[in-house]
Amino acid sequence: MNRAVAVARMQLTNKWIYLWIPLIILASSTLISLAIFAMIPDDASNVISGSGQAVMWYFFALGIQAMTLLFPFSQALSVSRRAFYIGTIGLFSLVALALAVLYWVLGLVEQATDGWGMKGAIFAIPWIAEGAWYTQILFYFAVTILLFLLGFWSSTIYKRWRTIGLTAALVGAGAVLLGVIALITWREAWASVGAWIVQLTPLSLAGWLLAAGALLALTSYATLRRAVP
Repeated sequence: MNRAVAVARMQLTNKWIYLWIPLIILASSTLISLAIFAMIPDDASNVISGSGQAVMWYFFALGIQAMTLLFPFSQALSVSRRAFYIGTIGLFSLVALALAVLYWVLGLVEQATDGWGMKGAIFAIPWIAEGAWYTQILFYFAVTILLFLLGFWSSTIYKRWRTIGLTAALVGAGAVLLGVIALITWREAWASVGAWIVQLTPLSLAGWLLAAGALLALTSYATLRRAVP
């Protein structure tokens, strides 16, 4: 565990990449949304902006950078792959949780100020904000950590099998998705799929996202054990 904590500290050496840039993205996207809200006529209501998710997508890039920037250096210091994996995943799980709590708090502020005084929604998106506080935090956490693990997974695939392996993995994932679509079409089950999607709640969707994240995490660890620095 001491080595895992040391890896987490090494990841935070470049605070600009892992802390300040996400905060800058969050602040700038929020200010842009507020500027747009200010230009919308006063009689408009329930204006929803998707800019709040901008920093979540940055976590995909963080997943790539966390692997490519520090993994070779950690191996030069004789850090085990297991310690590197635990330290990295543990750190960014905490960062994702902190971001989720921040989103929830900003959502409360947004609701208390009637959408920043402009009836806008950046963080308190109606479908999500209707749930309990823990549901909202879990949902934001699930989305953020899934995007991070997706970036981390792609980097481990690249480190293990390089460009050909990553391309094959992406093509394979696309083929599986196409096969699922073809199966649903063949079985004429789109109505059932649509009904299932409609009845999803933020809590149930967060569960599915966490399950997908767990699969990516396990696959990443299995690949990382034989990855080349």
